[in-house]
Order: sequence, then structure tokens, then C-alpha cells
Amino acid sequence: MRPWLLLPPQWAHDLGPWALPLFAQLYGGKTPSCQPFSWRHLRFENRLGLAGGVDKSGESLRSWQSLGVGFLEVGTVTPLPQTANPGKILARDVPRQAVWNKMGFPNKGVARLKKELHEFARHKSVPLFVNVGKNRQTTNDKAADDYLSCLAQLHEHADAFVINISSPNTSDLRQLLQPENLQKFLRPLLEWKKNHSRALPFFLKLSPDMPEDSFFSALETSLALDIDGWILTNTTLARAPGLTFPVEGGVSGEPLRETSFLWLERAHEYLKNKKQGRLLISTGGVHSAPEVLRRLASGADLVQAYSALIFEGPRFFQRTVAELQKSATQTSVAPN
Repeated sequence: MRPWLLLPPQWAHDLGPWALPLFAQLYGGKTPSCQPFSWRHLRFENRLGLAGGVDKSGESLRSWQSLGVGFLEVGTVTPLPQTANPGKILARDVPRQAVWNKMGFPNKGVARLKKELHEFARHKSVPLFVNVGKNRQTTNDKAADDYLSCLAQLHEHADAFVINISSPNTSDLRQLLQPENLQKFLRPLLEWKKNHSRALPFFLKLSPDMPEDSFFSALETSLALDIDGWILTNTTLARAPGLTFPVEGGVSGEPLRETSFLWLERAHEYLKNKKQGRLLISTGGVHSAPEVLRRLASGADLVQAYSALIFEGPRFFQRTVAELQKSATQTSVAPN
């Protein structure tokens, strides 16, 4: 029984943060351990985490932490608060396990997130990634300034940062992934990191809609600038047969599964002699324990879920990790 699916998508989305603490009180507990590993200064009790976009302003982190996640990603956060894009911003196709959104980084701004993370710090027991972006009115030539502002204000509260320039819902944002733009954008961020006394890992989140040459160019450029890893992938502008979503906005869930998996395989193959301790994090269409295992076996170090929570509910992490624990005696996955 999944009563939230009887509600309109926007209602379910808006009511979720109110219901989640109740779920956490009823079902929350200690983070389950399954094939844990340590990477640099971080300890992951399990490999399955919360993707960016679920908790945009850090208001539900304690609840999610108690519901089985191995790590958390909060955001996307922007320097200034901003509302969602105008018009319809969310839809779902239950039979096809697909989610569509055109949100565009709605969040309460970096000052509010800093306050939330300060409160959460007393309770934090899993690694925390902070996903940063730019305000929609900021032009691309000034985009790095928005990202640097978020980095500076949230640095003491994060375990790692996710650089998000791959959302399809902020006008021209993906242009920053173009080979002629990426180095100019990334360089000041990674130089800031090197010059900071506490050098946190930076991950670059990539789009599934990039041409193959641009995708590999982005890997090579970010590698040369000493990025610490990649998240593959964001939502897609592609539309699988039968989907009736608007042409604008990104699709996640089952229609993204094989595309996301393909980019993971390609990135793993491309980086196999270059990775040198960097992380590959896979997300997109991860709805089951077998899919988590497939991603890990194909090169992912960590896996994230987003749309699965819409269809399976907030106990998805606990149930999936429990299934992974049962499989652990038959399947052994070492860090890649």
C-alpha cells in the first residue's frame, strides 16, 4: 500500500517533509552496515545514499539519516533563496516508474542551509555531500562566483561538495559543460579548494544528454584539474516511447536506468588507468538491490536513489540494504 501515490504529485512532494519525521520515529534506527568502506577521511557503512534534489534546504536530514542511508546529499543550494520555475514543475508515470520535474533549484538559500547544517552537525553520523548551484539570474560568465559563495559559507559543515552544472532546468546551465567553457568555470573552484586549509573532496555531476566526445572531454578536463570524483548522471531531456511529459524538464526513474548505467560503464572504462583513488557515484533509475549490485559491479563506488523514494517510499533504503546484506554472502564488492 502506497497511499502517497493517490495524491497529486505536487501535493505528495509538499507534504513529504511533514510526514517524514513520523516515518523516522516509527521506523528509524542505526545506519545498517553492508560492505562498508573508508575513503580518505570518510566512512561509509553502506554504499547507498540519498541523491541531491530530495532535501533541497536540509530540513529533513535527521529523518533520512535514521532511515538507512549510507550517506546524504543535500541541495541543490544557491546563494540566494529562489522559487521553482513557473507553471507545472512535477509529474509522475507510475506504470513506467518515471518522474518528470522542471523545478530549477528551488531552495531557501545558502544562509538558511548553513543554519540547518549547523543544527544537524550535533547529530550527523554519515557522510554529508552538499550540492551547490547558481541562481537563475546569474549569467554563466559569473556562475563561478555563485558556486564560490556557497563553498565559502558551507565549507565547515560539509564532508564533500557536488558541483551541479548538469541540471536541464536552469537556462543555459549545461553550457558550462561544453569543452570550451568547463575549464574556465572549474579552475577557480578547484584552485579555491587547493588553497583552503581543509581541502574537501569535490565531485562533478554530469548530464546523460552529452555527446560522447563532450562527456569524455569533461572527464579529462576535470581530471586534469584534480577533481575528486563524478556523479553519473543527472536527469535526461530524452523521452522514452509512451511518456507524455512536457518536452522541457528532466526525466528520472526507470526511463533513465539504462542510459545512466551506460555512462557509468563508459566512465569506468575510460578512467580505469587514470582514476587513482577518485570516486564514481552512480544514480538514475536505481530502484532495487539487484540494480545497486549491478552498479557496484560495473565500477561505481557509491550509488544514490531519488525517484525510487517516490514509488517505494522512505523505507526504500532500509529494505534495499537488508536485501544487500542477504546477498553479501554470495556477492562481494570491493572498492573500485
